Amino acid sequence: MSKPMIVVLSRDQLMASELPGLFQGRAEIRACDSIEELIDLARHIEPDALVADFRRASSGGHHETRILETVHERHPKMRLAMVTPEICPETLERCAAMTEITHLRGHLDRAALLSAFRSLFPESEQVTAVSPVMRETINEPGVPSFVEHIDDQPLGVLTGISRRYETNSPHLKQMLFDLEVAARHDVTILLIGETGAGKTYLSRLIHEVSPRRHEPFLPVACGALPNELIESELFGHSKGSFTSAHQDKEGKFLAARRGTILLDEIDVLGLEQQVKLLRVIETGEFEPVGSNLTQHCQARLVVASNLDLQPLVEQGRFRPDLYYRLNMLKFVIPPLRQRKMDVIPLAKKFIRQFSIKHGVHIEEIDPNVFGTLINYPWPGNVRELEHVVQRAVIYCRDGRLLNSHLPQHILSGNAGPTNDPSVVLSNFETTNVAPSEQEDRTLGNQIALNEKEIIEQTLFKNSFSRTKTARELGVSRVTLYNKMKKYGLQN
Repeated sequence: MSKPMIVVLSRDQLMASELPGLFQGRAEIRACDSIEELIDLARHIEPDALVADFRRASSGGHHETRILETVHERHPKMRLAMVTPEICPETLERCAAMTEITHLRGHLDRAALLSAFRSLFPESEQVTAVSPVMRETINEPGVPSFVEHIDDQPLGVLTGISRRYETNSPHLKQMLFDLEVAARHDVTILLIGETGAGKTYLSRLIHEVSPRRHEPFLPVACGALPNELIESELFGHSKGSFTSAHQDKEGKFLAARRGTILLDEIDVLGLEQQVKLLRVIETGEFEPVGSNLTQHCQARLVVASNLDLQPLVEQGRFRPDLYYRLNMLKFVIPPLRQRKMDVIPLAKKFIRQFSIKHGVHIEEIDPNVFGTLINYPWPGNVRELEHVVQRAVIYCRDGRLLNSHLPQHILSGNAGPTNDPSVVLSNFETTNVAPSEQEDRTLGNQIALNEKEIIEQTLFKNSFSRTKTARELGVSRVTLYNKMKKYGLQN
């Protein structure tokens, strides 16, 4: 008899990775991070149950309610459970009261979820809450345990930054300990690290270990905003304050309520904007653009930069008073190439996550895979490693992850440009490539290579959802299928 399939709709991959242990391996777990991905999955497979993570419900819960209604309409026999904040939006409360949805407040309650899904299993295979245990599903040396231990804490609730930030570096472990102490207090934190080193991920962990974890976490990529719109995005604006201000707008400092705001790429702010930011940090006060009404920010600030700010101070591009205020609690995240001891633990973590997310069963990992990953310099840091592992898992066949599932540039050690803003790395020489392996340089072949790369990157970006990939590329699903078949990109 096949295992029941339980789908987890959540952006928190930790929640999905803990469920196999909860159900003691008797259920197949799949993870989706959007309703589009869930619908795409359900076209091919009929899930037996859904766990929807609505702890960060938006728009008063109306969007989340529509998701539940859509799922129930299309799959009326599917068992549903949802996780909401302790103070649940009224629309979701009403939805739970009127339907057979298991409502879990604040965290993923083990006993309640097992009770709700008990009928999925035959009497001879009933599962119960287990005591703390570590079980190996792969016996090869150096291969990760795909079922993490279950502790006494509620699933999905952070018990410590170091538990979720994989590292074997003593220096980084000490930094994480210091950071966790700071995270529990209402102080502004500065994170310095290259692009892809994990600043956003670490910022979210800071939020989730803090007393503010039930409030919103709002990341703001300052570098992605036009200079003239940064103030409006942060502070809001009043109607008529500029040409396109047709109505009042609430900025991030108010929208975050008592949550956490991440200001990424803080170094792009102009000197005038830095003055206003310093005032918010010191007093919590600000005025929306075009308004004389003083507002008060109750959110906690985490600021991040991929540049060391001190040289910017010396160049007159960053205010000294703001720098010294931020520098009090500065944490520098070392790039992955400086902590090679973390490559294997991170790779194991990503293999576990993506095997669950994409429904790929992995029984064995070729030891050469880890050797190849160790030898690569990772100019794109943890983010690049994550994408490479996801690709390998997607292409894994017959339960065995092989070196051949890694991209060619990883196998050859041919690194691209580094994310270190102060260093330019030369590409590794590839003189060991045999003449027969040299690429065809004709125009037609180069166009085909570019097209394949664009399709592959867009597939990865959209978690291999063909529907979203076809929509983003502006082609039909049939055209995308044909292109994937042509370039050997079929899952």
